[in-house]
Amino acid sequence: TALDPFDYEKKYTEAEPYKEMGDGGRIWKTYVEESIKVDANQVADWTDALDVLLVFAGLFSAVVSSFVSQTYQSLLVDHSEVTSYLTYESINLQRAKDANISLSTIPRSELAPNSTSGPSLTAVCVNGLWFTSLTLSLTTALIAVLTKQWIHQYMSFSQTGGPRERTQLRQARADNLEAWNVPVIIGLLPVMMHVTLGVFLAGLIIFLRSL
Repeated sequence: TALDPFDYEKKYTEAEPYKEMGDGGRIWKTYVEESIKVDANQVADWTDALDVLLVFAGLFSAVVSSFVSQTYQSLLVDHSEVTSYLTYESINLQRAKDANISLSTIPRSELAPNSTSGPSLTAVCVNGLWFTSLTLSLTTALIAVLTKQWIHQYMSFSQTGGPRERTQLRQARADNLEAWNVPVIIGLLPVMMHVTLGVFLAGLIIFLRSL
């Protein structure tokens, strides 16, 4: 008959009397084998989710960057527009002088090289939302990369040391994983990307309504 893979009494020889808790104890070998199976399945799910998230965050960041690179200029002073206004004012002043009209009656240009007039409210809102969206997207990608590195380090317990040492190392890392709420963080990353997408869409709606 085939050996039952879960019959560890037959799978692993019993340790010598009074040495059951030693490095060669059956309990440590059983723990290591079972923990590797459990962790492999869990880590595979996490890795797949993080890989998809990283691809989406990278593409999304590239798209938002292309929008921001065009719209941020609306936050700056348009010097060509200032030049046009000043040229128009200069022409009006010259005409008034030729016609012996008081120069004080010529309205001053609203724009000047040192003008303190700021960008429109729409430009501020759109750029604010899109810069926020880009920041959140890059932050999500950074957290995802750091999480993948942590997971890779977490799984390295099965590669070195004896069964007892590997058991202790795995349990310590598992406890730290829970203490740092890594599963919760991984679960919140997609939510963070949804918020990022929502912020971008809000800016896009405002931008399109202003056209």
